[in-house]
Amino acid sequence: MAARPRRTDRGKTLRLACWNAEYVRGKKLELEHFLGQHGETFLNPGEAFRLANYVCHRTDRPTAGYGTAFLVRRVITHHRVPVLGLTQLEATAIQIMLAGRPVKVLAAYLSRCRPLIGADLDACFGGGLPVLLAGDLNAKHVDWNSRLSTRRGKLLRDYADGNSCLIFGPDSPTTNPTTPLLLPMSWTSL
Repeated sequence: MAARPRRTDRGKTLRLACWNAEYVRGKKLELEHFLGQHGETFLNPGEAFRLANYVCHRTDRPTAGYGTAFLVRRVITHHRVPVLGLTQLEATAIQIMLAGRPVKVLAAYLSRCRPLIGADLDACFGGGLPVLLAGDLNAKHVDWNSRLSTRRGKLLRDYADGNSCLIFGPDSPTTNPTTPLLLPMSWTSL
């Protein structure tokens, strides 16, 4: 759970955070605590998820228990934008204003069982706006503090290099008891 401050055109700090909740239903208090201080949701389709002073934007899978989501403070002007043409990657996108410019922000997830496809990344980064993508793409690479580089990590690194994207990973490897070395990361074309 890392938050990076960004300046808005009103001089206030806007904090963007990526959190892979894994079963968010049971972590509402932890999420409220995290939001008070500063992904995949495992919610069933149609299942309500509300948090005071926040708007929830979700993209659910047709099967129960998976998807991506955004929680956005109600005072932040934003709107949801479609991400068309995704075949393997799951994503929810919104548009906000940063320093007087529109920016597309995506919450994304790619299962370890699905391939990383350049066309999915093109769909996320297309549209002519600066983009901030945050999430779990299950792509390990030493450049973002993993202990090893996987084929998927190398593909993602090559895509970023070829498309003028910057990748930011956590300061140290993150782990999940059932899936070691998952690295929530964010990357941008700003």
